[in-house]
Amino acid sequence: MAHSRQKSYADNRKSDLEFEVGDWVYLKNSPMKGMIRFGKKGKLRPWYVGPYEILKRVGKVSYELKLPIELGPIHPVFHISMLKKCIGDRVSILLLECLGVNENLSYEEVLVEILDRRVKKLRNNEVASVKDLWRNYLVEGATWEAEADMKSHYPHLFPPTPSQS
Repeated sequence: MAHSRQKSYADNRKSDLEFEVGDWVYLKNSPMKGMIRFGKKGKLRPWYVGPYEILKRVGKVSYELKLPIELGPIHPVFHISMLKKCIGDRVSILLLECLGVNENLSYEEVLVEILDRRVKKLRNNEVASVKDLWRNYLVEGATWEAEADMKSHYPHLFPPTPSQS
């Protein structure tokens, strides 16, 4: 009786996963022996890697993924328990190759353009700020920075003032 009650609780929470061809999914980074690790090992390893596109459904609970060349030795068919649906906008996902990531997992931010300028009045001072659009970010990810700092680092983005001409 207790078993059937617990089973009914578990069945209520269970949701059947199902993907369609063309969906994007994350692949679970399994710590099983003999599996290829993605990046770091141990506590700091990512739980999921990807996203990867589903090419076709193989059977009831397995899918074939379109894997990159680096993952060539891995068989492209995975059980549904190893997959997690990629929710979100595909445009906002950036690949590490596009970012120019260094060996220590850092990359250089590059200022693309100045979107806006504002001056805040603080008692006796005026502080000028500019809204910066960075490479690999959407307009929503633009940040406000001090204008003086940005002029010193990126003088080519600021038009010359009449006194400099």
